[in-house]
Formats: sequence, structure tokens, C-alpha cells
Amino acid sequence: MSDARDPASTEADGIVPLLEPRDGLPPVVVTDAALAEVTGRLAEGTGPVAVDAERASGYRYGQRAYLVQLRRAGAGTVLIDPIACPDLSGVDAALEDAEAVLHAASQDLPCLAEIGFRPRRLFDTELAGRLLGYPRVALGTLVEEVLGFHLEKGHSAADWSVRPLREELLRYAALDVEVLTDLRDALAGELEDQGKAEWARQEFEAVLAARPAAARADPWRRTSGIHRVQSRRGLAVVRELWTARDRIAQRADLSPRRVLPDTAIIEAARSYPANHAQLAKISGFAGRQARRHEKDWLTAVARARASTDDELPETTGGGLPNGPPPAHRWAERDPAAAARLAAARAAITALAEENRLPVENLLSPDALRRLSWDPPKPCDGQAVADALAGYAARPWQVELTAEPIARALCDLPAQVDQAAILDDVAQSEG
Repeated sequence: MSDARDPASTEADGIVPLLEPRDGLPPVVVTDAALAEVTGRLAEGTGPVAVDAERASGYRYGQRAYLVQLRRAGAGTVLIDPIACPDLSGVDAALEDAEAVLHAASQDLPCLAEIGFRPRRLFDTELAGRLLGYPRVALGTLVEEVLGFHLEKGHSAADWSVRPLREELLRYAALDVEVLTDLRDALAGELEDQGKAEWARQEFEAVLAARPAAARADPWRRTSGIHRVQSRRGLAVVRELWTARDRIAQRADLSPRRVLPDTAIIEAARSYPANHAQLAKISGFAGRQARRHEKDWLTAVARARASTDDELPETTGGGLPNGPPPAHRWAERDPAAAARLAAARAAITALAEENRLPVENLLSPDALRRLSWDPPKPCDGQAVADALAGYAARPWQVELTAEPIARALCDLPAQVDQAAILDDVAQSEG
């Protein structure tokens, strides 16, 4: 840390609690004049800029930012209200050449882009922690383990859309960027020591290059508990209720789950309520918001009940186009493919342990499944490397995994143990 904290506040275990911003709590920027002033300060600052955003996803519809925090050497901490100041393109221009330091950047970059802030260079402290093999990579945990400071994280689920924001929330927000650059510097040094700095650079570039995913064809299939709905007609109920709920939530600017919980949708899909009495038996429909829209729910269920067979959704829909089937079915459909997947998973797991990496950060599970289901021909290291690049693996991932995967896929004996495959796949699928 660049400035020592009061030793008297040090706890018995050596962890120092961060209770107040080192420069005091700055005022929230809510006017164009104030925005212009802090933009000038940020432009005159030096080095990386720590960035964070607070959303209200559990309360409001969508993922918009309700507070943006920035801190840069020479500029101090800046708190901007994007509701009052919805255009941060000036801040974006002022920080064009600065590296942005974020924690779990993929969560905040979309809402920052909506208000005109799009970093060109990135350091993601959560992703760095993963590459370094830290078992827990929440911001508070990393700050405590790496820097020896304790961040209070009790306000992470607060409703940031409420105005005015309480002082304790603003203090919490300011402290989130207080030590982010210090954490970045410490993790960058560890990445260099472990020979992973280039891996991190490629990962950060991939995060910045990622474009918002195209709208999911069947977003209702993400309803929690949908695995309990086995029939096509039941899935139609899920679809119709989810669509009605989303429309109501968007109109009211509320989180969809505050309008109607997923549990209520699933129970309705299993019981097909046709009237008020039957709907009232499902507890999730008893909430104030849900009761207000009872007619919409009954209309949605009736629409699903009246759907013709060709209008009903398939039970296996919602997957990636042209992708392999679910892995737990491979042993029956293609034992050789199941054996390849088991061998490839074992190779990747060993490689991840050797390099102190989470398996999912070494290679995406989807890429591994696709390679195992349909290996390249001819099956060799170069062909596997080319296929991995086609699945958007980064160069460092390709270099590290292509040969081990090729050995697992291409050198597998023709005769495989069906029982062993079934057992391995079952364990892998959890």
C-alpha cells in the first residue's frame, strides 16, 4: 500500500479493516459541471484507473449502472451518478490511454458501455486471481489474502437505484476502488513470477473483445428448476408465464423475480392452474405483485393448454446449434466418444493441477466436448490446435493443451470398457 493505515486498527490476526476512504468520502457527481471537473482531474491523473459499477439487478429490470466509481493516482476517488449524468463519453475520452482495473470485468463492462465508457486496456483482478490459482477470488477475499486489508462487503446486494444513496453505501462503494490498483500491482507481480503474465494479457484482451451475446433463442429455458418439468405442455406453461412476467417486469422496471418467483412458474407448469382457486394454492402467486397480475397468469396458462402439438416446445431445446448431445448420454449413443471425453478430461485436469489453474480457465468445457465428440481428421496435435483456435481458445491455451488432448483423443485404444465409461461420465456430470 502506498500509505500505511493506523496500526491501532490492526486486528489480532494482522488484517487491517478499511473503514473510511483515505481521502475522505467524495461528493457524488450529479451535474454536468461537476462531471466536467472530475473528468479533467481524471485526465490529469497518472497510471491505471480503478473502476467499479453498482447495479440493482435484484430490484430493477435489466443490468444498468446506478453508480460508477473511479480512482486514479493524482485524481482521487470519483463517484458518478449515471442516472443524473447518463453520458460518460467524456470520461471515456479522458481515460483513452489508461489501463482500466476492474474486478470481474465481464459483469460491469456491459453496463459501463451503455453509458459510453469502454476501456481499451484492461486488468481484471478476479481473472488474475483465477490464473494464479487462488481458491477464492471474491474481491474482499483477495484484498484480505494479498494485501492484508479487510473490506466490508455487506452492501453488495443493496438496492442501488434508491435515491438519495445512503452515506454507508457511498462509503462502501468508494472503498471498493480504494485498493483495487494496489491489488492489481501485487497480482501483476505474481503473474510475472509464475510466468503467466502473457496468459493474463491474452485473457484480458479476450474479455474486452467479447461482444454481447446474441439474445438467447429460448431465454425462458433458464428458469430455475426447469429440469422438474418433463412434458412439452408443461414447458409451454413455463414459456408463456416467463414471457408474461418479463413483459410486466420491463414495463414496471422491476426485477422479473420480484414480480413472480421462478418457483411459482415451475409449480404452475406441473399443475396447470385453470382458475383463481387453483392458482391461489401455489404460494408464489400470493405476493403483492403477483396478485395484481392474476389475469395475466391465467391467460398465459390457458394459452399453453390450448397450444397445438406443433406449437409446443421440444423437451431438449435451447442448446447450441450443431453441438454434441448432453455428455451423460454419450456412453449409450457412442461409447468411443464417451471414452475420448473421459480421457481428455483426465488430461486437462492433470494439466490444470500442474499449472495451478481452474480447469474451466485452462479450456472451456464446450470446446473439450466438441473435440471429443468429433475429433479432427487427421487426429494429431496440429489438427487439434487448429480446432481449438476455431473454438476461440487463446494462443496460450492452445499451446498448453493441444498435444495432451491429441494424445488423449488420438491414441485411445479401440476397445473400451463400457462400464468404466458409464461410471466416469456419471461422476463427471455430477
